[in-house]
Amino acid sequence: MRRIAWLLAPLCAAPVCAAGHGPALAREPGRLVDPFVGTLADFGQLNPAAVAPYGMVQLGPDTSPANHAGYDYAADRLIGFSHSRGGGVGCGGAGGDMLVMLEYAGAARAARIDKRSERAHAGYYSVRYGSGIVAELTATRGSGIIRFTLPRAGRVTLSADPNHSYSKRLSARWESGNWNDLRASLSAGTVCDVGAYHIHSASELSRNGRRVDAPVLLDASGRASLELRVDAGDIIELRTGLSSVDAEAAARVRAAELGGRRFDIVARETLRNWNHELHRVRIDASREEQALFYTALFRVMQSPVAIADPDGRFRGSDGRIHYVPAGRQRYTGWALWDNYRTQMPLLALLDPARAADIARSLVSLYAEGKQRWATKQEPFLSVRTEHAGVALLDFRRKGIDGFDARAALDHMIAESPTLARRTPDEQIEAAYDDWAIAQLAGDIGDAGAARRFGAQALGYRSMWRSVFEDLGADADVVKARGLYQGTLWQYRWAPVFDLPWLARTLGPDRFDAELDAFFARGLFNMTNQPDIHAPFLHAWRGRPDKSEAIVRQILTQPIDHHYTNAAKRAAPWHGRSFNLAPQGFADGMDDDAGAMTAWYVFSVLGLYPLVPGEPWYVLSTPAYREARILVPGAKAITIRRTGSRGGSGIENISFDHAPLRSNRVEHRRLVEGGLLLFETIASQAADSRTSETGR
Repeated sequence: MRRIAWLLAPLCAAPVCAAGHGPALAREPGRLVDPFVGTLADFGQLNPAAVAPYGMVQLGPDTSPANHAGYDYAADRLIGFSHSRGGGVGCGGAGGDMLVMLEYAGAARAARIDKRSERAHAGYYSVRYGSGIVAELTATRGSGIIRFTLPRAGRVTLSADPNHSYSKRLSARWESGNWNDLRASLSAGTVCDVGAYHIHSASELSRNGRRVDAPVLLDASGRASLELRVDAGDIIELRTGLSSVDAEAAARVRAAELGGRRFDIVARETLRNWNHELHRVRIDASREEQALFYTALFRVMQSPVAIADPDGRFRGSDGRIHYVPAGRQRYTGWALWDNYRTQMPLLALLDPARAADIARSLVSLYAEGKQRWATKQEPFLSVRTEHAGVALLDFRRKGIDGFDARAALDHMIAESPTLARRTPDEQIEAAYDDWAIAQLAGDIGDAGAARRFGAQALGYRSMWRSVFEDLGADADVVKARGLYQGTLWQYRWAPVFDLPWLARTLGPDRFDAELDAFFARGLFNMTNQPDIHAPFLHAWRGRPDKSEAIVRQILTQPIDHHYTNAAKRAAPWHGRSFNLAPQGFADGMDDDAGAMTAWYVFSVLGLYPLVPGEPWYVLSTPAYREARILVPGAKAITIRRTGSRGGSGIENISFDHAPLRSNRVEHRRLVEGGLLLFETIASQAADSRTSETGR
């Protein structure tokens, strides 16, 4: 992959540059979102697709060459536009369904991209390519519009390829043969080709607002095509609906979500929906800081995926049609091994009503035959489902109780014997799930299950003492002893559900000293999930200043990244972990369905859910002077920092003017609303100097 200096430089999108860098609250955070962040090579595995909040349709460009989501910022050739993809989810990704391309007759299959013309914000993407054709894309939850504007008269060829896919294409079948209602049923492998998903599409073609009634021509590969004679300025639109139910349902989705509304009206409404969701958090920061923050939050709010059609129907992971009541939604597209740690807790804080639907969806997933990764009957592309029980416990303890906790517990108990327990990391992770069973059982009054699984959860301790207490020569070897994408040093800190025991076992002084050494020797890995909580362990131990120093460096400075998922690098990759640029993440760092961007959001707010399943946040100095979380049905949570970040430490933390007695805040108290105030030592010194100067 070639490296071009201008591709690696931070972007300055027009709304950001024009406004300068003074602090102001963004009125339209969706326009500050930069969907090109993380789209270069393997620096995030993201894409600039047009997508609605938690949308099933991710309508975006496919390039040659491509990365895991069909697009690479460095590519200069376009092969078309497809309607589905996952966000930074590893392996070869999944999606790429129904690839559409329009070019003048006789043009090369791959068209040159005018890179200077590319534009994108939340819910919108546009590009000029080939012979000067302009393509604009927008999307609703289950539908998308591609609008082509033609620069000159001539003959154009439109094609739709049902066989295009980022994973293994299992089947593609046309259900109709006319461009005024082009229907298809598609099946492909989920991420890493573990399991399969099945979706249906229904498209209608128009020219200058009039539907095109023309038969479909199929080539030997099954690709549909049509030739049209056009005039300069003609507009060709393809409107597509997706459904997990069947092709007829996809047509109903398209009619319900798009109807006859103009492209610009749909795009404006999707942007308005993004502004509403992103405004759940408002920050007082520079425009560039706001752009990076809202771009991160934009990624958080794309997963999981809402699949219930407007009439409430969806297909479950059992392959059967189910219904949700009016006002509710069914979610899928799981990447829980990655994002139960950060993204799910963030949704619980910011959007409890949606979290309740997600919780109900997880309980239903168990009932439909939940597998560790994916079934053969998924209604949409998915990754993996480990630790669903931890997420359910976390939701319930944070007041999100609109699901059947007894049914959830029964499913979790039934799943426990199937959990992998062979390697040291698998034993820790299974113990976490058993701990969640014990905790939920205790919460709902099942004392027997609480005792049984409480004891079973702690059975990992003898293994931890033999493997992790005194580390040997293989401590810094990725995949040593069968570990998944990590080292013994990194997994050493993984039992967050049992932290007091870890501290007692090592002894407080040794715990602190070896945690210091973990960071000082560059053993921490920010590019993957197993140890991303480790910077906040210092704050848990009562040293928020140490956590703040580590987190601030990760958020704002280039650092050495020593690890890939498979090995330790011979020489570290040095650069930003989070950056407002196509090279938006560290090399090899996937966003993993909002896992990493949620870490970023929590970190800049000064809160971290150190133990998912326990309803509290450990505190560290926030990055911004002020942030406001708008809690539905309560007064806002205001997080304020006095003085500059990066001083000599926190002097005092208070909530609604009452000092906190520990370096954490309970979720229940936080969401009642009020002022969370961080007073730093540096700020008091500055105040003193100002006062003396004034005298």
